[in-house]
Amino acid sequence: MSNATSPPVEPADPTLFLAADDVVQADHPAVVALARDLRAQAGSDEDLARLAFAWVRDEVAHSYDVRDPRVTLRAADVLEQRVGLCYAKAHLLAALLRAEGVPTALCYQRLGDDQGGHVLHGLVAVHLRGAWHRQDPRGNKPGVDAQFSLDAERLAFPVDPALGEVDYPTLHATPARCVVDTLTGADDVLALYDDGLPTGLDA
Repeated sequence: MSNATSPPVEPADPTLFLAADDVVQADHPAVVALARDLRAQAGSDEDLARLAFAWVRDEVAHSYDVRDPRVTLRAADVLEQRVGLCYAKAHLLAALLRAEGVPTALCYQRLGDDQGGHVLHGLVAVHLRGAWHRQDPRGNKPGVDAQFSLDAERLAFPVDPALGEVDYPTLHATPARCVVDTLTGADDVLALYDDGLPTGLDA
């Protein structure tokens, strides 16, 4: 768990993080329907963000954790198939919140992998209480306990700069091109996970 009181992200105009695109499908009917259902249960934008985070974290399985080879990228596909890598889950969460007017950015970390290299990890940042707050809906498992928090970050993975790990500070309105290109060209996400995911935003 990270103990940072504010995320290491660059300032950005929240109005730039409300639009739908081909991947963050905030205007797709299925995404809009779920967003409205969650809004009906929420008393505020904060409540909505908390509910949507928990829904994506817990109702969409992480592909590697459940050994599911299906490749999902676009928010509506993630919602329909209920499985995806961290990037895909972030795309769905961003789409759900944008559909209900909550500015949500995509952001990234470079983390160490089991082979001594690095892998790009995707998460989101939500704009609430006048600031950006990173949230990681990747899905919990033994050793991973990400929670929604607008105070101290409770992400899935802390970053260790001594290991070459990085919290990328840029907030993205659209998915990183390396993520889209990698997943678009894949037919087995498990094979991709073991050897083929981006190693950073510049790779």
